[in-house]
Amino acid sequence: MMIEDLFGNITPSPRRTGSLGDVTVHAPLAVRLRPRCIDEIVGQGHLLGPGSPLRRLAEGQPMSVFLWGPPGVGKTTIAAVVSHTTGSRFVELSAVTAGVKEVRAEIDCARAELARGKKTVLFIDEVHRFSKAQQDVLLPAVENRVVTLIAATTENPSFSVIAPLLSRSLLLTLNPLTLDDMGVLVDRALNDERGIRTSSGGKFAIDQEARANLIHLGGGDARRVLTYVEEAAATAEALDATTITAEILSQAVDRAAVRYDADGDMHYDIISAFIKSVRGSDVQAALHYLARMISAGEDPRFIARRLMILASEDIGMASPQILQLCVAAAQAVQMIGMPEGRIILAHAVIACATAPKSNAVITAIDSALADVSHGRGGPVPLHLRDAHYSSAKNYGHGVDYRYAHDYPHGVAEQQYLPDDLVDVIYYIPTTHGHEVQIAERLAAIDHLLGRDGSRDGSQSETG
Repeated sequence: MMIEDLFGNITPSPRRTGSLGDVTVHAPLAVRLRPRCIDEIVGQGHLLGPGSPLRRLAEGQPMSVFLWGPPGVGKTTIAAVVSHTTGSRFVELSAVTAGVKEVRAEIDCARAELARGKKTVLFIDEVHRFSKAQQDVLLPAVENRVVTLIAATTENPSFSVIAPLLSRSLLLTLNPLTLDDMGVLVDRALNDERGIRTSSGGKFAIDQEARANLIHLGGGDARRVLTYVEEAAATAEALDATTITAEILSQAVDRAAVRYDADGDMHYDIISAFIKSVRGSDVQAALHYLARMISAGEDPRFIARRLMILASEDIGMASPQILQLCVAAAQAVQMIGMPEGRIILAHAVIACATAPKSNAVITAIDSALADVSHGRGGPVPLHLRDAHYSSAKNYGHGVDYRYAHDYPHGVAEQQYLPDDLVDVIYYIPTTHGHEVQIAERLAAIDHLLGRDGSRDGSQSETG
């Protein structure tokens, strides 16, 4: 959806100006339903409470902000609402097409308008694409409040925006719209006076399955879900129907209706199959279930979190770098968003599925926790107790403690476990991947610690 659909008087330049009143009945649904005031904004509740920066901005308090978030979560909408509610001129520049000349021209125009008592909201989309020179031009205008700068970006501004400009602005993080938020948008599209209507002026209905599919197909993107609603309604009209069904939706968006109710069995079945496929090292199946989740609009952060858990639970020390890779993938998805985030998720999935597997880490910690929950684990040996205070040695604390770095190989033979657990073994490395080397090192450490018992799979009584 182009901003010119919302703001009229478009000239063939990077500059776009106008007002909310320019919207016509022929504008796309996503434009017609664009919020007219801050209370109509869907989602971003963490930024819209009483006294919040966005509310103060909409009330006319002069400030500049950077809006960081994935596509379709309301960045342009927020700028338009602020402009409308404060009676300001709205000017949009795209960092893709605007150069230093255009930026300077708009600032000069804003300065002239300000002298006549008219404020300007300067909205810059994809600000992370602005060069340092372009950002430097903005700096005096922001510092002197010639314009209210609202800059939108899908990438972390800390890495792409010059520090002086960022320090003079507020950084607000926008979250993907939730499933409930998407449901609000679908219902608004069907029921609001600005929403879709049949050719006879009546309302369209939607069945439960189609509504659930729409919400997931939207993928947290308001523009996308409203576009899908509009296309589904057009398809229903062509079929002389007034109820949008899952079949009609599938025809309208040229995609299979994905059965993936977030609160139902299918959601859990898919994520279960996904995890089990990765655990089972079937990379093809893992990618299939990943694709189904992405297509259904699953929150990519949820997928990334599950991969981080799997990296320790099912791979662990057999390939310890996989956890680092999954953490990096989760951070990258958060920074970049979708659809590019799908590549990063696939990268992590392929790495996890093809890595050697070991559940020794989860087995070890669960065995240790079981012992603790069953009351095993006596007093800490005296020589390991805290001895930093003056009278500690009177109680035997720290006496005869052997400092590991004073011994060959940095290993000091002494008792570390409580008396009732002295022979327990929790962590038993497998013969997979890096754990082969770990097993060899543990055998050497056991020898230096004076416990040459084999690690043959025997654990604590409760392990």
